Amino acid sequence: MSTESDAFGDFVAAHSRSLLRTGWLLTGDWALAQDLVQTALAKVWTRWSRITRTDAADAYTRRALLTTYLSWRRRRWHGEIPAASPPDHQVPADPYAASDLRDTVRVALSRLPQRQRAVVVLRYFCDLTEPQTAAAMGCSVGTVKSHHARALTALRAADSLGGLLHEEDHRDRH
Repeated sequence: MSTESDAFGDFVAAHSRSLLRTGWLLTGDWALAQDLVQTALAKVWTRWSRITRTDAADAYTRRALLTTYLSWRRRRWHGEIPAASPPDHQVPADPYAASDLRDTVRVALSRLPQRQRAVVVLRYFCDLTEPQTAAAMGCSVGTVKSHHARALTALRAADSLGGLLHEEDHRDRH
């Protein structure tokens, strides 16, 4: 029979990669993402004996990750990071296009207010529904919709994305 620490270890092994990617999307920095995930998992471990279902553990951990991220953002100053030049538009034959696109999206996400960024990450990366996102953030579905709409407006207006979202909207409609 599996002990409590074995169950937690299995959970961490199964979910750490996804949590780390979510942390990276929230923070925009791998080292901070690792710190964020470690801090969130430490919080979850203290409550692990109360978590009996796997889906509850996933939701609880995601909520701990999000609240930890939001509290970190309140405490630290995060100014703009100057760049030598603006990002270039994607060139089809560019072998680094995927990496450049990820970085461009990361920069665009970093310019969003923290709650808008959290909604975008939870909705698109974690593939949560609006009610699930609202539950994870501890707010109403209306608040999620409002943050979502504002975030998408800001991302569509971002010059760094070069109209990428407009192209996606056009493809989705046809």
